[in-house]
Amino acid sequence: MVQPNFQFEKRQKELAKKKKKEEKKQRKLEDKTPPASDQSGHADDESPST
Repeated sequence: MVQPNFQFEKRQKELAKKKKKEEKKQRKLEDKTPPASDQSGHADDESPST
């Protein structure tokens, strides 16, 4: 009789969680980046007019 490999299953679950967490982290970073670049663009527009 074949026994299930619980260590393999556990490792796969851990890898899936880690991947999901990393993707979530990347999405958060992408959400923060565009507003910061937009603000720096506005600062550049103000400098020449001064």
